[in-house]
Amino acid sequence: MTGDPLAFLHPAARAWFEACFDAPTSAQVAGWPAIEAGESTLLLAPTGSGKTLAAFLGAINRVMFAPVPPPAERCRVVYVSPIKALGVDIEQNLRSPLAGIAATADRLGMSVHTPTVAIRSGDTPQKARAHMQRHPPDILITTPESLYMLLTSESRAMLRSVDTVIVDEIHSLVGSKRGTHLALSLERLEWLRAGARPLQRIGLSATQRPLTEVARFLGGSVVDGDAVTPRPVTIVDAGQVKQLDLRIELPVEEPGASIEDVPPAANEGPTAISGLPRSNLTALHPRLVELIRAHRSTMLFVNSRRLAERLAAALNEVAGEPLALAHHGSMAKDVRAGVEEQLKRGTLPAIVATSSLELGIDMGAVDLVIQLASPPSIAAGMQRVGRANHHVGGRSRGVIIPKFRGDLLPCAAAARAMLAGEVESSRYPRNPLDILAQQVVAAVAMDDWAAEALYDKIRAAAPYAELPRDAFEGVLDMLSGRYPSEDFADLRPRVNYDRVTGQLSARHGARRVAIGNAGSIPDRGLFGVFLAGSGEGGRRVGELDEEMVFESRIGDVFVLGASSWRIEEITHDRVLVSPAPGEPGKLPFWRGDGPGRPLEFGQAIGALVRELGALSDADAEARLVDQHRLDPAAARSLLQYVREEQEAAKALPTDRTIVVERFRDEIGDWRVCILSPFGAAVHAPWAMAVRSALLERYAAELDVVWSDDGIVFRLPEAERAPDPTQFFPRADELEDRVVARLAETSLFATRFRENAGRALLLVKRRPGQRSPLWAMRRKSADLLAAASRFRDFPVVLETYRECLQDVFDLPGCVDLLRRVEQRAIKVVDVETRTPSPFAAALLFSYVGNFMYEGDAPLAERRAQALTIDHARLKALLGEAALRDLLDADAIAELEATLQRRARKLGHSDEVHDLLLALGDQDRDDIVARAGVPEDDVDRWLAELTHTRRIVKVKLGGRWRYIAAEDAGRYRDALGVVSPPGLPAVFLESVEDPLADLVARHARTHGPFRAEWLAQRFAVGTALVVGALRRLAARGKVVEGEFIPRGTGLEWCDDEVLRRLKRMSLARLREEVEPVEQAVLGRFSLAWQGIGGEREGPEAVLQAIEQLQGVAIPASVLESEVLPARVANYRSTDLDVLCGAGDVVWRGVRPLGQADGYVALYLADDAPLLAPDPAPAEGELAGRVREALQARGASFFAELVAVVRAPADELLEALWDLVWAGEVTNDTLTCLRSRLAGGDRGPRPLLRFGVDGRGRRSGPPGSEGRWSLVQRPALDETERRAARARQLLARHGVLTREAVAAEDHEGGFAAVYPVLKAMEEAGRVRRGYFVAGLGATQFALPGAEDRLRDVRDIDEDAPFTVLLAATDPANPYGAALPWPDVPEARFERAAGARVVLRDGRLIGFLGRGARTLVTHLPDAEPERGRATAALAEALSLLPEVTGQRYVLLEQIDNHPAPDWPQVATFTAAGFRPTHDGLILRRDEPRLGARRR
Repeated sequence: MTGDPLAFLHPAARAWFEACFDAPTSAQVAGWPAIEAGESTLLLAPTGSGKTLAAFLGAINRVMFAPVPPPAERCRVVYVSPIKALGVDIEQNLRSPLAGIAATADRLGMSVHTPTVAIRSGDTPQKARAHMQRHPPDILITTPESLYMLLTSESRAMLRSVDTVIVDEIHSLVGSKRGTHLALSLERLEWLRAGARPLQRIGLSATQRPLTEVARFLGGSVVDGDAVTPRPVTIVDAGQVKQLDLRIELPVEEPGASIEDVPPAANEGPTAISGLPRSNLTALHPRLVELIRAHRSTMLFVNSRRLAERLAAALNEVAGEPLALAHHGSMAKDVRAGVEEQLKRGTLPAIVATSSLELGIDMGAVDLVIQLASPPSIAAGMQRVGRANHHVGGRSRGVIIPKFRGDLLPCAAAARAMLAGEVESSRYPRNPLDILAQQVVAAVAMDDWAAEALYDKIRAAAPYAELPRDAFEGVLDMLSGRYPSEDFADLRPRVNYDRVTGQLSARHGARRVAIGNAGSIPDRGLFGVFLAGSGEGGRRVGELDEEMVFESRIGDVFVLGASSWRIEEITHDRVLVSPAPGEPGKLPFWRGDGPGRPLEFGQAIGALVRELGALSDADAEARLVDQHRLDPAAARSLLQYVREEQEAAKALPTDRTIVVERFRDEIGDWRVCILSPFGAAVHAPWAMAVRSALLERYAAELDVVWSDDGIVFRLPEAERAPDPTQFFPRADELEDRVVARLAETSLFATRFRENAGRALLLVKRRPGQRSPLWAMRRKSADLLAAASRFRDFPVVLETYRECLQDVFDLPGCVDLLRRVEQRAIKVVDVETRTPSPFAAALLFSYVGNFMYEGDAPLAERRAQALTIDHARLKALLGEAALRDLLDADAIAELEATLQRRARKLGHSDEVHDLLLALGDQDRDDIVARAGVPEDDVDRWLAELTHTRRIVKVKLGGRWRYIAAEDAGRYRDALGVVSPPGLPAVFLESVEDPLADLVARHARTHGPFRAEWLAQRFAVGTALVVGALRRLAARGKVVEGEFIPRGTGLEWCDDEVLRRLKRMSLARLREEVEPVEQAVLGRFSLAWQGIGGEREGPEAVLQAIEQLQGVAIPASVLESEVLPARVANYRSTDLDVLCGAGDVVWRGVRPLGQADGYVALYLADDAPLLAPDPAPAEGELAGRVREALQARGASFFAELVAVVRAPADELLEALWDLVWAGEVTNDTLTCLRSRLAGGDRGPRPLLRFGVDGRGRRSGPPGSEGRWSLVQRPALDETERRAARARQLLARHGVLTREAVAAEDHEGGFAAVYPVLKAMEEAGRVRRGYFVAGLGATQFALPGAEDRLRDVRDIDEDAPFTVLLAATDPANPYGAALPWPDVPEARFERAAGARVVLRDGRLIGFLGRGARTLVTHLPDAEPERGRATAALAEALSLLPEVTGQRYVLLEQIDNHPAPDWPQVATFTAAGFRPTHDGLILRRDEPRLGARRR
C-alpha cells in the first residue's frame, strides 16, 4: 500500500472518502498499512489529525462489505473511550462515514451492509441494554467499566465475535489503575473470543511516551509456562509537533499599566498577581470577558470543580449577562450534555471546564482555549489547548493566565514544552493486587477455573507479566476466607478454592458483588442532587461532597452548573432541590486529590530558572517572549520575580541546585524551606524520611508540608539554626524510613480504604445507592487494624506498593538524593531574616494547608477526640449497673441479628458462610435457618462435606458441622478429630485456638455466662474463663452485670456491648416527649433556685457551687444574680467564705472602665474548672508577675515597694493581670470599691513615692492581698469531665445552645465526648427534651422529671421575676432564642434586664433602664395580667439599681407616657413626665416583692 494509501478500500468506501477529503492525512497514510494487515497498532498523532478515522475506516470497510455473519456474531468492533462524553461524540461522528458509504454504494449499485452502532455505558437505559443483548450491534462503543460489566454478565456472548478493539486516548489510562483494570478486561475478552486470530488492538493518542511502554500495555503478552513474551504491536509515530498559537498573559488593571500596578492576590501571599477570584475582579475577569467576546466559542480550563463554578459565576456577573457555564464531573449527565450542546450550537459563548472536557471531544466551533493557572502536566496542557480548532489542519489557539506570580514559572516551562511536543513519560502500574482481586472474582463468577490456568491468563496482561505466584496465592487466600475469622469477621469469601485439586469456583452472590462494585474509581460517598417533586427516578442535577452536605441546612442556596438551587430536603443518600434563579448561593466544595507535578515537568522548570539566572535582563526577557510566548508584562514580572529571589537568597533553585532557606517566623520558631522544583511526588517521601529522622532526634512534634515547589519544616523547640545536612537523608536509607512511617499517615489509610473497596472487601450494601463515606472510613479503619497484623495481607501490600510507586516517585527521589551525595546537584544553605519570594510562595501552601485543616468539617471534633483519654474518662465516670440500663428486648433483637436468624439460607455457600461466622452448628440448627426443605439441606451438607468445605465432627457427644478452615482450631482447642484429606493449610496451628473459638462465640451472642459456653464446648469452666481472661486483657471482651434481672457476673464482647448500649439508649430516647420552650424557662428558674427562701452563708455556698465557672458581670453579681438565689443576701456572707478559703474568684475579661466579667469557684474545684490564663501584655505587668512569683501573696503597698512604679499605673497593671486570669485577690472588697469608683466617673488616683512609704492601704480597688493564680498540672480528661459535670449541674437539661452562650473553650465539641460517655455509663440521659432546639440534649437523672413537673402553669400563683439579662438562669439568648419582636434589639449585656412570667419573656429592659420592649400575650385577660405583672416587677428597679429614681423613656418604640397600657404602670407607682415615666425610690408601690 506504499503507492496508493486508499487501495485497501472497497470502491464505494474509496469514492466516499475522495468526495469528502482532499487527501488522507499523514497519520492515516502511516497508520493504515499496519491496521489493514490486522496488526495491533499504536498510533501517535496530534489532535485534529484524523487518527480516529484512521482506526475506524478499515473496520468499517470490512464490516460493510464482508459477508454478513449470523445475528449472534454481528459484533466485530469494540471502541473503548475513557469518558462517556467522548463515546457519544464518536457515535455521532460515525454517522457520516456509515451513511455516506452506504449512500455511495447504493448509487453505484453495490450491495452493502449498513452497520449498527450502539453505546453501552452507565447512562444506557435498561431497555436499550436488553435490546443490545438480543440484537448485538456491529460496532459497540463503551467505557472500561462497562466492558468489564459486559464480560461479567450473560451479555458477554455477543463479544465472542469481536476481532478489533480500539482504545482511544490511551495515554489517559496507561498510568492509572483504571488502565490496569482495562488491560485485564481485554485479556478476558481474548479468553472469550472464538476466533483463532488474536484480537487486533488499536491504541490512539496525541500525547504518549515512551511508545514502547504504551505498546506493551496495549498488546499484552503470550504466556507459555514461565516464559512471558510481549505480543507484537506496530508503533506508528505520526506525531509531528502540533502547531499551537500560544500566549501567556498577565492581566493588569489598565492596558498601559506598569508591572507595579498588577493587583496583589489576597490568597497567595506576597508573590501573587491574580489570585482567584477575590481581589482581581478589576483586572482578570474583565480581560477574560474581553477574550470571550472577541471569539466565537471559548473554553476555559481550571484545575478544580469549585473554581469552575466560581469563575463561571464571576464572568456572568462582570458581563452582566449569561456568558459562561461550568462543566465538571459532579454535574448530572443531562446537564453536562446540555452545556456541551449549547457550546456546539454557538448559543453559549464560553464554558468553564475541568479535565472533564480535556480529552478528544469534538467541541465544534471552539476557536480559543484559556488555561487558568499552569496546566497540571505538559500532556494535559497540549490536550486542553488542542480543543481549539480541533480539525484536520487546524491551528489551536490558547492563552495561559497564571494564578499568581510564582505560577509564571511552570506556565513558561509548560509553554516551551508544549510547543516542542515534549510530553512526560507514562508508566503502567505493576501488579496492583486490588484490581487483580476484583477481576479474579469476576472471572470465577462466570466460569470455574483451575488456579494454575487463571494465573497464566492473568499474566498475559502487561501490568501482571511479572506477577509473583505467592502474591497470586495471597489474593486467592484473601478471597476464599483463608484469614482468621476472628480478625476478619465482616469479610465474606467471594470464591471457593479447593487447595487439593487447585480448582476455583464462585460463591453464591459473587457476580452480584463484582458488578455492583465494578471499576477502579474510588467511591467518594457523594450525595446525588435531584429536583424536588420529580419522583424517585427524577431529574438528576449533579452531586455534592458528603462534608458539604453535612454543613448545609434546608433552605440553603448553593450554586451548581452556574445555576442557583435551594435545598428542600436532605435524605440519607440524596439532596432534593428547587431552582432559586437570581439568588446568591454558596459555592460547593469537593474533596479530591490535587494534581501533582511530574518529575520531568519539574526538571524543565528548574532548567528554565537556571537559564534565566544566567542571562542578562534583556536576553532573558527576549527569550521569555520569543520561546515561551509570554507577553511583555508577564516576561518582566517573571524576570523581576527571579531577580528578587537571587537578591534575597543569593541562589536559585534549579534542576542543578537545591536551596535550603532558614529563618525565624513571627513567633520565633525556626522554619526551614527546601526550595526545589521537582514536584510533590518527589518531595513527599523526602519530607517523610526527614520527619522520621527529626522525630528520633528531637522527640518533639514538628510540622511538615510539601508541595510541587519544595518542603517546609517548622521546628518549634529548636534553639539554634538547624544543620542543613539533617534535611538530606541518605539515598540508600530513604525507602526504609518511608516504609517505617507510611502506615501512620492519612494517605495510607485513605489509599487502603480505596484499595479495599476495589478488592471487594468493602462493598456497597445496596449497589446503585450511596454508601456514606464516614461509614466506609470506619469499616476501613477496623479492617486495617485487623489486616496490619498480617504482613502478607494483599491489600496492605498493595497500599504500600501504590503509595511508594504510584503516588510517590520513590525512584526519582532516591536518584535525586544520590545525585546530591555525588555533588551532581549543589546544595546552597542560606539564612535570611524574612522569607525570600520563592519561600514566601511556598509558605503560602504551608499556611493554607493548616488553615484548611482548621476549617475542615469535623476537624474540631477530631481534635477533641485526640485530647481526651477515653480509658481515663471511663475510670473517672465509673459505670452505673448495666443491668438497669440494658434493655432485654434490645438484647434479644441484637442476638437475633448476630445469629443471622432473619436471613434464611438459600444456597450451600450460605451454609459455609454461616459456619465460618458462627462456628459449629448441628443439623437441626441449620435446617431451622434454611428457607428450603430438609432434603435440600441434607443435599447441601453432603455436597459441602464431599468437597471438603465443611467437616462433620463429634463435639460434646453430638454430631456438629464446622467449616474446614476451623478444623485446626477445634482439634487443638477441644481435641476434635478431623477426617483425613483436608488441605494442610487448614490444619496449621494458631497461637490461641480456644480463645479464637470463645471470641467468635462472644462476637455472635449477647451477654453469656462462662459455664454456658463450657457446657457447649464440653470442657471445664476454668479453661473457658482462662480464655476469656486472655481476651479481656486484649480488650476483646468485658466482664460485668449485663443481663436484666440476672445474677452473678456475665461476659460480653466489647463491640456487642457497645451496640447493646446504643440500642438501649435509643429506646430510652424514643420514650422522651419534648416540652415547649417556655417550660424550659420555668425549669431553669426552678432548677437554679430563683426566688427561693434559702439564706445565710450555706445558701451562698450552694448558689456558688451551681454558678461555678460562668462569667458574670461584677456589677450585677452581688446586686442581682446572688440576691435572686439567696434570700436577704449579705455581702459579708461571701466575704466569710472567701476569707475561710472556701471560695475563690477569677477575672475573665474587662467590661468598660471599672466593670468586668468574673467567675466564682469553690476552692477545691477551681483548678479543674477555671480556664488557663492568657498572659497579660506589657512590661509593668511582667514586673508585677515576677514580684508575685517571688513574694507570694502581697498587699498593694508591698507591691509598690518591690515593683517601684507609680501607684496608679501599678494598679492598672494589676487589674490587667486580673482580667487576663493571672491574678486574684482573697476578698471581693477590691472589686466592689473599683465598681463604686467607676460609678462616680473618672477620679484622680493617689500617687505614692517610689520608695513605697506612706499609708499601708492604696487607692480604691487595691484592697486585700493579691496572688498569682496557681496552675497545677492536671489531666485534660479530668478537666473536661469536671466542666461537663458542672454544666449539667448548672442547667439540669443541657443543650448545645446553652454551652455556646457560656463561651467555653472548645465549645460544645469539647464536652460532647464526655457527655456521650456519661450517657453510656448511665450517668445522664440523652433525648429530645425541649422542642425546637438542637437534637443533642442531655439531662441529669431527676432533671427530666422536674422538667415534666413544671410543664403545667400554676394559674393561681403565677411566678414573675426580674433578672439581669446576663443571669445564667435567664434562658433567652442562650438555650432559647429571643422572641421575634420587630425592630427590637435584645442582648445579654451588662445592665440589661429581663422580666419572666412563668418562664416566658414578657419584658426586656435595655442598659440604663430607659427603653422597654414588651412581649405580651395578644388575648385578654392574659395580656392585662401580664402587663400588671410586668409593672410590678419593674417597680423593684430603684431597689435593684440602688438609684434614687428610674426613668423609662421609651416602651415598644413609643414615648413611655403615650404607651397604650401606661395606666397599669402609673398604678404601680410610675409618674408620667415630659421625659417619660419616672419611679422614685420613696414612691408608694403595689406591694412589689423583690422576687
